[in-house]
Amino acid sequence: MNPVPAPSPRIAVYSGTFDPLTLGHEDVAVRAAALFDRVIVAVARAHHKTTRFTLDERLAMVQAFADAHAPGRVQAMPFEGLIMNFCREHGACAVVRGVRNLNDFDYESQMAAMNRKLNPAVETVLLLPQANLQCISSTLVREIAQLGGDVRGMVNADVVQRLARV
Repeated sequence: MNPVPAPSPRIAVYSGTFDPLTLGHEDVAVRAAALFDRVIVAVARAHHKTTRFTLDERLAMVQAFADAHAPGRVQAMPFEGLIMNFCREHGACAVVRGVRNLNDFDYESQMAAMNRKLNPAVETVLLLPQANLQCISSTLVREIAQLGGDVRGMVNADVVQRLARV
C-alpha cells in the first residue's frame, strides 16, 4: 500500500505597492494567514508610478510587520509583471485582495475575472478589512503625513517613523 502524500501547502499571494503599509493591509494579511498555510505579500516594483518609498524600504516595512505578527506564515517578496505568473512561479492557489468599498469591489471583480482567464487554477479571495480601517488608503496616509498630519492609528509605529524621515 502506498502512503498518502502530504497535502501541498496552501499558498496565497497578497499583492500591492504598499506605499506605505497601512493597518488595513496588515489586517488583511493577518486574516489571510489564518486561512492559508503561507501568505506571500508580493510588493510591486511599481514602474508605472512614483512611490514615496523605495522597493527595499517597502519590503522592509512588510517583513518587519510579518516577523512581528505572523512569523513564518507571512513573507514579503518583490514582484513585477503579471501577478498570475508570480502565483504560478510560487505555487499559489489564491490571490488575496482587500476590498474597502464598492469602487474597490468593482475594480477587483474585473481583475479577478481577467486573472481567472490567465490562470484558472488560482482563485481570488476578497477580504474586507475591519470597519474602522476601511477608510484608510496608502494615498491618503502619504498626503496626510506630507501635510504634517497625525497618521498614528492608520499605520504601525515603524511606518510612522519612516514617514517622518521622508
